[in-house]
Amino acid sequence: MTDATADANAEAPVRTYLEHPSPPDLRLPPNSCDSHVHVFGPVARFPYAPNRRATPLEAPKETLFALHRGMGIERCVIVQSITHGTDNRVVEDAIAAGQGRYLGIALVEPEVPDAELQRLAAAGFRGVRFNFMRHIATTAGVEAVLALTPRLAAVGMHLQVHFESELIHELCAPLQRSRVPVVIDHMGRVDARRGLDAPDFQALLKLLENPRFHVKVSGIDRIDAHAPAAERYARGEALARILVARFPERCVWGTDWPHPNHTHIPDDGALVDALGRIAPDARHLEQLLVHNPQALYRFTT
Repeated sequence: MTDATADANAEAPVRTYLEHPSPPDLRLPPNSCDSHVHVFGPVARFPYAPNRRATPLEAPKETLFALHRGMGIERCVIVQSITHGTDNRVVEDAIAAGQGRYLGIALVEPEVPDAELQRLAAAGFRGVRFNFMRHIATTAGVEAVLALTPRLAAVGMHLQVHFESELIHELCAPLQRSRVPVVIDHMGRVDARRGLDAPDFQALLKLLENPRFHVKVSGIDRIDAHAPAAERYARGEALARILVARFPERCVWGTDWPHPNHTHIPDDGALVDALGRIAPDARHLEQLLVHNPQALYRFTT
């Protein structure tokens, strides 16, 4: 057992996902894509990063594949998690097992060698992600990240960013200088309780007027997570619906399975059914789940 493996087993793992989510009522179109998930472990093969802040229960690729079969999801983009740090092997392994239907987003340092970017691109990684979050330790400043974008362009990768909602005002101007498309995670983590007119959400709408920017209408369960159960996701759905209506060709969707660092354990079936309210007509639903992911991630199967 490696030191990292021993460290990963040193604390009790936390369950973050339902073992048996409810089956959704919504029938998804063929080639529907879950554009934001993670995989954890198995730790014996893929040790957790020793400097992680929490130890989630293992959520391996086999469990993810079974979830997608039950939900009617045929394609997926797996995002490397800080749980595994910049050792992207766990996602690379899942991509290889996905037979062209699973692609990835890597975590790297800004100084990553060109040869490693080329290797990741050949393995099925379509972008790299940088976090600007209080609960995630990062040493990468936005200028260092932007300096990487010409090298991302050379290998056909895009930039994915995850930030605290109030940081959109600080990051908006520099991100416009990216040499590659920019994907914004989880609707910019805006506070859905503040509504459409909140400055953070308005800044997100303004940023998306630039055709180089895309947004994941994931996280309806995060941006109003403390609402009463009967209306828990309604305000998040409302903001997602506005984004899909205004920017129909630049939104993608994801479950964020297995839901790390959360206030509760979402039901993935409920998240799928919410799509019927976020994209309430067949044309917008197919655009969101099929055409937009194909354009952004370039599936070959």
